[in-house]
Amino acid sequence: MMRSGAQIVWACLAEQGVRVVFGMPGGGIMPTYHPRSEHEIHHVLVRHEQAAAHAADGYARVTGEVGVAITTSGPGATNLTTGIATAMMDSIPLVCITGQVKTSLIGSDAFQEADITGITLPITKHNFLVTDVRELADTMREAFRIAREGRPGPVLVDLPKDVQFAETDYAPCNVQGDSQTVQRDGIPAESIDGIEQALEYIACCRRPVILAGHGVARAGAQADLIRFAERCGIPVTTTLLGKWGFPHAHPLHLGMMGMHGAAEANHAIQNADLLIALGMRFDDRVTGRVEAYAPMARKVHVDIDASEINKIIRVDVGIVANVADVLSTFIESAPAAEHAEWIDQIRGWRSESMTRDLLHRSVVAGLTVPHVIDELGRQTGGQAIVVTDVGQNQMWAAQYFGADAMRPFLTSGGLGTMGYGLPAAIGAQIAAPEAEVWSLAGDGGFQMNLQELATVVQERLPIRMAILNNGYLGMVRQWQELFFDARYEATKLLNPDFVRIAEAYGIPALRATSHDTARTAIEEARGVQGPVLIEFQTVIEGDEANVYPMVPSGAALDEMVRRPVPTGVVGRRGEG
Repeated sequence: MMRSGAQIVWACLAEQGVRVVFGMPGGGIMPTYHPRSEHEIHHVLVRHEQAAAHAADGYARVTGEVGVAITTSGPGATNLTTGIATAMMDSIPLVCITGQVKTSLIGSDAFQEADITGITLPITKHNFLVTDVRELADTMREAFRIAREGRPGPVLVDLPKDVQFAETDYAPCNVQGDSQTVQRDGIPAESIDGIEQALEYIACCRRPVILAGHGVARAGAQADLIRFAERCGIPVTTTLLGKWGFPHAHPLHLGMMGMHGAAEANHAIQNADLLIALGMRFDDRVTGRVEAYAPMARKVHVDIDASEINKIIRVDVGIVANVADVLSTFIESAPAAEHAEWIDQIRGWRSESMTRDLLHRSVVAGLTVPHVIDELGRQTGGQAIVVTDVGQNQMWAAQYFGADAMRPFLTSGGLGTMGYGLPAAIGAQIAAPEAEVWSLAGDGGFQMNLQELATVVQERLPIRMAILNNGYLGMVRQWQELFFDARYEATKLLNPDFVRIAEAYGIPALRATSHDTARTAIEEARGVQGPVLIEFQTVIEGDEANVYPMVPSGAALDEMVRRPVPTGVVGRRGEG
């Protein structure tokens, strides 16, 4: 059957099982928008193209499917790039479709022309410029295959305007992509020796630690990780993105590792004799100074991407395979064990940290973000889908929200994109319409994409939005205080009235300034049927305004700056 390029785009999306796309039309993509209503695919109109990529990203993280964003040429396409880079760094499968000037004008600096394939070459798994409509259907199918297979990531398809209008014979493909199915292909033959060596290490270790990364959750292997950890008595620490790979309440859970990780997690890594890294890439925020990282430990690294093995940390065993397959093998073959003495040592580190934290809470008069996060976790039972922005709000949420292992915790990890939170929450809520979704953002990050309040209202999404307002670009301010002689340059914010802004969009809003009003505001917000916003006015100065512990840049993982102990209590700033 004859179909235009525009019709082929939507037909191919339908083939792939796409139910939702996020985007904004414009001249360069208008032909493709014209036949959209011929297919049962919902289009979410964002107010800025960056939000389209972030919303598609949030949708992909929650569903396991490929997220789809569509925009026009030129500035529409370039506005996508931050969201594409975010997805690339965090291994999120996206297909981004951009309009382009007609083929005869490419390279002529035509109106709203941009070399988007050249621009996005370093931040996509692959990209395509389709100049022949006869190649369009195969290109679309290939884009989805590349996005979802192996280590997931974003793919871009650039469509010149004349290709969108052109017609060709189109043959439907009846095989729909199923990116929710966990690929369990067995252990590759070249990794068998590594598996056997890892099992030997597991059998003889005394102080093991599992490092659970984003790959655990992406592989749907949370239950397998729990079984393996319990069988072998191994404590588990997670990366920021791996937070939802292991339940917070589990007795073997150590919390997050790294720059703002739990002290007991960092101490455990530095004193371990075996590290088993699963689906994580040893980011610099995780390792601290590489030369001092886990000096006593043998290291086993499991990752689906061979390029990550020995890229940052030299390991004793590298296994290139799906984490789910490897965990299944470990469960079947690793000897049951307990490491009671090691667990007791870790509990000692944890007890010291908890005591320090409780002492501080007892002397703080104002509203702090940890109090807000704790209350949110208590009221939701850890069952909410939490989407953070970037900065202090992100680190506090990772530290204090007791997430259930099967509930997504969404955040921009690798790129650290301010403005990610609200549009990603839109994608998450659309992906899970019955779920309780909370968007947590600082006052700085929230303002980067606050225009998406209109999208929330138009889509009638019951997102709970929390603005943690301290009047600063908080993380930058913290670095300036600790490492730049407290010279606060360009970090003080003159903020609007967030409650009135929400009300201008027709969204009910609350304000909390104390522990009691914060508790009440969260209770009230959870009872609202549609969207609701809470502005939490939090402590802006002193040690409670900073995220601790903190591993300074260039320090070893256990060389943490700790919050000073209140007057009259033994302890020193910077003690480990």
